[in-house]
Amino acid sequence: MHSVSLSFMILLRHKKFLQTVFLYSITAFGGPQGHYGMMLKAFVHKRKDITEEELIDYVSFCNMLPGASSTQTLTLIGFKRGGIPLALLTLLIWILPACTIMASISFLLDYFDDRNIQFNMFSLIQPMAIGFLLFSSTRLLKISVTNTITTVIMIVAGICTVLLFKSPWIFPVMIVLGGVVTNFSKKRIPQKEQIRKKINWNNIFIFLLLFAIAGYLSETATRYNWKYRKEMNLFENNYRFGSLVFGGGDVLLPMMYEQYVVRPQSPRILTTKREVLQIKKSDFLTGSGILRAIPGPVFSIGAFTGGMVLREENSVALQLLGCVLGAIGIFLPSALLVLFFFPVWNNLKKYAVVYRSLEGINASIVGVMCGATFYLSKDIIMNATNTEAIIKIAAILSSFLFLRYTKILSPVLVLIFLILGLLM
Repeated sequence: MHSVSLSFMILLRHKKFLQTVFLYSITAFGGPQGHYGMMLKAFVHKRKDITEEELIDYVSFCNMLPGASSTQTLTLIGFKRGGIPLALLTLLIWILPACTIMASISFLLDYFDDRNIQFNMFSLIQPMAIGFLLFSSTRLLKISVTNTITTVIMIVAGICTVLLFKSPWIFPVMIVLGGVVTNFSKKRIPQKEQIRKKINWNNIFIFLLLFAIAGYLSETATRYNWKYRKEMNLFENNYRFGSLVFGGGDVLLPMMYEQYVVRPQSPRILTTKREVLQIKKSDFLTGSGILRAIPGPVFSIGAFTGGMVLREENSVALQLLGCVLGAIGIFLPSALLVLFFFPVWNNLKKYAVVYRSLEGINASIVGVMCGATFYLSKDIIMNATNTEAIIKIAAILSSFLFLRYTKILSPVLVLIFLILGLLM
């Protein structure tokens, strides 16, 4: 009862903030790269919940962790405003629309396939999202790239991002290396004597314990053919994905494809006749394609795969349970990691060695964002006809110019591009 009243008080106190989170959740297209630009517009420029410096600090920190980086960044914004209760409410409101849509797709997939439904109205959303990324890159560049060494770090990080964009390790490696490089000079930021604060590392054991328990129960349930073994397998799979994935959805989707499409058809599984969770190739590709056309976190694919792997049970209740387990399993590690490690990160920042690292880390983030802007632009333009390429370039530039030189709200801009896509 106390927790219900506490949640109600939080809702009332932070009503406008949570309304902004919800509006953001239904208009944030383009994956984490596009999300940061919209965060900058919604939570920095419009509401002033955080500063531009704080946003890039959050982005830097979250990109060093596995999991859903844009989800973790938004969770930290909620954490700053109202502690863990508001952080959890922010997380729930952010993931709910996308997870609801993707869960519904697992029920409606046959309907879409039968009618060959197309999603043409979303054709300009990806170039629009690149415009958001370009906007945030140029704004953050002014803050983080202020001298020769940060300029070099940004350029190197940008080039490496373009060349190795699909590698899951490129983002954390560039961030760590940027922090190392700016520690070579100790003159500008000398170490001052700091009172050592006790860091509570015990909380991380909850994350590790859940990882171990989920793995043990999943394997045991399969070995002894427990009644609810599929549900346990599903939760373990998604918890493992959420715990180990660096690089966001571009890394998550291939891992899921291997787990649910390729592995069930492998010689070892076919020979042993082991019952494993599986999804038809065509269904997985259709679901992942629709995922790119909806707002919200890419990790909401967990709700879709959860529903799909339990759809063969021919029970609406079990399929719905699969959607819920899939969503919880994939987002829980992200929340645990970011909320447990962020207080540790704030303590560590007080030491000069870490403070010096932040200069390089922030420059690396800007380089990664600039590299991602170039790579994604090249990717969508090269795969289009001449006319389509011109239209998409115009969409990128116009969305950037709208954001840079007008006060138009992000949701309104998204609506404009949805209507334009529908008219094409």
